[in-house]
Amino acid sequence: MQGAAEYRQVSRDRWSRAAAGWGAQAERMQSWAMPVSRWMVDAIGPQPGHTVLELAAGPGETGLLAAELVQPGGTLICTDFAEPMLEVARQRAATHGVDNVEFRVVDAESIDLDTASVDAVLCRWGYMLMADPGAALGETRRVLRPGGRVALAAWDEPERNVWASAPAGELVRRGVMEPPGPKDPSMFAFARPGRIEGLLRGAGFTDVVVDGVDLEVVYEDLDAYFAVTTDCSRPFADALDAMEEADRADVTATIGDAMASFRQDDGTYRVPARSLVASASA
Repeated sequence: MQGAAEYRQVSRDRWSRAAAGWGAQAERMQSWAMPVSRWMVDAIGPQPGHTVLELAAGPGETGLLAAELVQPGGTLICTDFAEPMLEVARQRAATHGVDNVEFRVVDAESIDLDTASVDAVLCRWGYMLMADPGAALGETRRVLRPGGRVALAAWDEPERNVWASAPAGELVRRGVMEPPGPKDPSMFAFARPGRIEGLLRGAGFTDVVVDGVDLEVVYEDLDAYFAVTTDCSRPFADALDAMEEADRADVTATIGDAMASFRQDDGTYRVPARSLVASASA
């Protein structure tokens, strides 16, 4: 893996370029991700008047659920380190009519908030992609008030998330993409048993609970699957863009074969997915 500073720069660029795609797919993605968001919001127990911080918010869907529950008098601080992604969250808040939200560009590894200034923190599928998740969780612990709650989500092992692992695996097989090392940030970096609990306890959290949520990702057809994947994964989209047309067709055909077992009689694709979820107290 490249150095941490370079990784952060590359990551910020990728997420900035992916923002439009995430905005286009936000409604679809939240339709199947809702069970994870609900688990997380339930875990932090938001109350009227609370201040809730969402890190690596992306479209901000999880935080927006909490924002409604902290009214009256409460505030959601919706943050992301990529300004274009934060703009997507602003648009989603406007669409949902949620107005008790502050939007800030924040790097979760160095949170620009006072110590003990928030009641709860949410981070859905974010910590595992950070250069130093231990530092980010330490910062999370610092900004939480005593007894405050954190809830996070991270993807379970690749075999339980073929919708995502099949495209990346094919690029690795072809030598187009380097596989992440065991300690590198990646989509499945938190899948190893004990990793999440160890990081949370190492950051000073107590009452740690780690669980799993089974999901089903639905696509109208194979074209929809590739549209969502290229919209939401810049590494995959960039790799395809750099290929000759014949290679690109071969890659998509191979991935299509890997997805064939999930095709239903009506032509839709229903793909199992599994997310790990966790909560803890400051």
